Amino acid sequence: MSLTIGKKPKAFKLEASGGGTISLADLAGKWTILYFYPRDNTPGCTTEAHNFRDAQAEIEALGAEVYGISRDSIASHEKFIEKHGLNFRLLSDPDAKMIEAYGAFGEKVLYGKRSMGIIRSTVILDPDNKVAAHFPKVRVKGHVDAVIEKLRELVEARG
Repeated sequence: MSLTIGKKPKAFKLEASGGGTISLADLAGKWTILYFYPRDNTPGCTTEAHNFRDAQAEIEALGAEVYGISRDSIASHEKFIEKHGLNFRLLSDPDAKMIEAYGAFGEKVLYGKRSMGIIRSTVILDPDNKVAAHFPKVRVKGHVDAVIEKLRELVEARG
């Protein structure tokens, strides 16, 4: 499935770090950054998490929240948060249903080997829970800066 700018994505309800669940409906009324990553405690994923962590004040100043999503368990997420001092919640999608619905699951090539898995990507939702921006097939370096720049544009355009 693919996402369409200006349309609401598929509803979801996932277990969240810190307890409880987060659903699409819970995100209404604020800007939301959903970033999809392959696995806790791997080099690229840790760098990306650090980048979002370090940009948290700027993201919050724009009225947005960040959620990281992978197939990892909540127990794994809690350890990842603790080890790296993350200041945002992580969501667990063990069967990858939400990940797939948001266009973040498919064929990947690593060192010439093809496999199916999570494709690093990011979605920005507007306060009406509509897709405002989609970053498919993300490279970690400079990505968070690009997300913040786009978020700033979107917030300013909305007034």
